[in-house]
Amino acid sequence: MAETLQTIAGSRQEQYEGLIPQIAALIEGENNLVANMANVSAALKEQFNWLWVGFYLVEDTELVLGPFQGPIACTRIRYGRGVCGSAWEAQRTLVVDDVEKFPGHIACSSLSRSEIVVPVFQHGSVVGVLDVDSEEPAHFTEIDARYLEEIVQLLFPE
Repeated sequence: MAETLQTIAGSRQEQYEGLIPQIAALIEGENNLVANMANVSAALKEQFNWLWVGFYLVEDTELVLGPFQGPIACTRIRYGRGVCGSAWEAQRTLVVDDVEKFPGHIACSSLSRSEIVVPVFQHGSVVGVLDVDSEEPAHFTEIDARYLEEIVQLLFPE
């Protein structure tokens, strides 16, 4: 397991390409999912300095807060509600440029302006989501979607 994180300069793509091998090394050999989600959240927060980075895990008909970095968060989100519940329902990554314009947005933090949510799959079913919020509008792109999906796959291989 790696014990330090080297932050990467450059384009967002270059940052991800430098970060992903470090995340792989960080979680290699560790079987505890909570520990790995916590370290991945911390690595993403440290590299990109986003407002909030963390996981919600499916429990019956709700997403329940898991490991995260950032301000206090909503503890439970119902299926189909907000960006997280909608990504779970749609079973695809959602990129929201302006959370205020998203129908049913749940404002866990008034500082959040844009959001990306990546569903986590195991055995073909959504078992959670990776949620990332930014204080900047239209902050996330398809580059983020691509690489965050790759990071989720490291944690939850199919």
